[in-house]
Amino acid sequence: MPHLPAALPPSPWVERFACLAPPGETLDLACGNGRHTRLLAARGLQVLALDRKPEALAASAGPNVTTMDYDLEAEGSPWPFEAGRFSAIVVTNYLHRPLFAALAASLRPDGILIYETFAQGNQVYGKPSNPAFLLAPGELLGLARDGGLQVLAYEDGHVERPHPAQVQRLCAAGPAFAKTEARLDHIVVRNEP
Repeated sequence: MPHLPAALPPSPWVERFACLAPPGETLDLACGNGRHTRLLAARGLQVLALDRKPEALAASAGPNVTTMDYDLEAEGSPWPFEAGRFSAIVVTNYLHRPLFAALAASLRPDGILIYETFAQGNQVYGKPSNPAFLLAPGELLGLARDGGLQVLAYEDGHVERPHPAQVQRLCAAGPAFAKTEARLDHIVVRNEP
């Protein structure tokens, strides 16, 4: 089996909003070594972990997890999921713009999309540096708008962890998601003696 890079901890952005995922099937798109697959499965969600690398999928396997070896970018590869299938979709450190409309369409009307990846300006920190793999300002907001999703939270800026990078982050929900369920104060840090 090829050597896999050391696993990163789950993204704080994904951890923050995973609790909003309604029961049902969750898609971890381009799941890599499965850091978010394991997080979601540990929360009791049924997770479909999709990646084009079998060794990554092997690392993602476990209880509440189904794996799918599929290359979304291969010539002629259709989007493999029907409309309204997923209660949640998680995408991190992956960008393939032709999938935007399909992602939004595959979300249930009450589902949530959690997306975090590199943005313009990241080239000063290293890879990815190709503009094709860096989000333009507000691009994730456009994904939400064009997909008919409600924006629950959005950020565009610099992070230091797990390594310096320029990122955009979005948590958006389908039109039937009750915004009163979008508890944004559940991770307030308290300085206690």
